[in-house]
Amino acid sequence: MKTLYETRATAKAGRQGQVSTDDGLLDVALAYPKAMGGSGLATNPEQLFAAGYAACFSNAVLHVAKIGKVDITQAPVSAVVGIAANDTGGFALAVALEVSLDLPQEAAEALVRHAHQVCPYSNATRNNIDVKLSVNGVTLG
Repeated sequence: MKTLYETRATAKAGRQGQVSTDDGLLDVALAYPKAMGGSGLATNPEQLFAAGYAACFSNAVLHVAKIGKVDITQAPVSAVVGIAANDTGGFALAVALEVSLDLPQEAAEALVRHAHQVCPYSNATRNNIDVKLSVNGVTLG
């Protein structure tokens, strides 16, 4: 596999520190969310993951639409990311991707299913994280 792009991010002091990319375009403070006993005054890794997955999946929908000659210019995606303790003493993530498309439902569902096969985040999380998909309010099975 030929790498198309590579980036580096460095975190200092975990969830109570700072994270930045080597090019300086991302440089944010981190804090535990209030729900986990923190101040909630800065972003957290789950928010960063949700933002990245939402953007990537939206682009995957647009990509497969272009290939299939489906005329859309937007593919709004909300990624809901949850963290919970797992059975082995660690933690696990769960994701719900909520897609809104101005298309007939059957066409919208086909695009989302195809995008889920193309999106690098989906490919990275497959069989590792529970990812639920919905489009226009309808959960895909």
